[in-house]
Amino acid sequence: MTGVPHDAPAVCLQGVVKRFGARNVVDGVSLDIAQGEFFALLGANGAGKTTLISMLSGLARPTAGAVQVLGRDVVREPYLTRRLLGVVPQELVFDPFFTVRECLRLQSGYFGLRRNDAWIDELLHHLGLSQQAEQNMRALSGGMKRRVMVAQALVHKPPVIVLDEPTAGVDVELRQSLWQFITSLNRHGHTVLLTTHYLEEAEALCSRIGMLKQGRLVALDSTHALLARFASTHLLLRTRGQPMPPALLDASREVGSRRAWTVRDATEVERILAQLRAAGCEIEELEVRRADLEDAFLQIMGTQAPSPSSRPSPARELAA
Repeated sequence: MTGVPHDAPAVCLQGVVKRFGARNVVDGVSLDIAQGEFFALLGANGAGKTTLISMLSGLARPTAGAVQVLGRDVVREPYLTRRLLGVVPQELVFDPFFTVRECLRLQSGYFGLRRNDAWIDELLHHLGLSQQAEQNMRALSGGMKRRVMVAQALVHKPPVIVLDEPTAGVDVELRQSLWQFITSLNRHGHTVLLTTHYLEEAEALCSRIGMLKQGRLVALDSTHALLARFASTHLLLRTRGQPMPPALLDASREVGSRRAWTVRDATEVERILAQLRAAGCEIEELEVRRADLEDAFLQIMGTQAPSPSSRPSPARELAA
């Protein structure tokens, strides 16, 4: 976009504070997101993620600090920065008096786009809304309404896309089609800022991750580095025959009918297996579960990780 510095961060937060009464909901957050980056902002409920997005989109003013989009100050240049952003909020917000296409044309008008039907048709196609284009918004399911909200956020082709829990409560089909489309936009240079509680989405999609805890930024690194530094791998197995050596038993924990060890690498796995073989233990069942972002998240947040058998698999969580 004309007037946007090529070297400016897509999003720049400088010592941002948001206070409600005596409580700092956002407490001194400083963060740069580069142009073209796919970035995840993670945290538990109440960590301050949505408040940060509200300040970024101009819906709330920071108590202290500065918020910039592509080098433009959100407080001083609100109209320009809103043109640079496309925001999908958590809440379902829709106008019940218009069809899907009319809503998108109306949204286009807010940005001065009079002849935008070609892009609207492309959005309808990629988000699986073509058959619902002439339906009234009131007639749509919750998942379809959320698709329309994504289309509304993208209708003016914003260079920075902000997705606040975009796949909460929606079906697997929408998640897959949405991420295919958003990933395509990211490859074409759009910056994406994502908040999600589906950590496997952040792990698969985002090159860098920031984590908020009680309004403060407690982790900021590449996804690969966070996994390498904090996550762990679990070895789970069940044996029969001779009793397990006491040293191995003490180093493990019980997970259902199996024993589990936290291991660093393949060498440590082989060491445990060798000790079991030497003791005459016959292995009935064996599983090595790789490190994932949930391990890192729970360690960073100081929360006890659930046992591997109790954790829902990504497939079950996606289908929920």
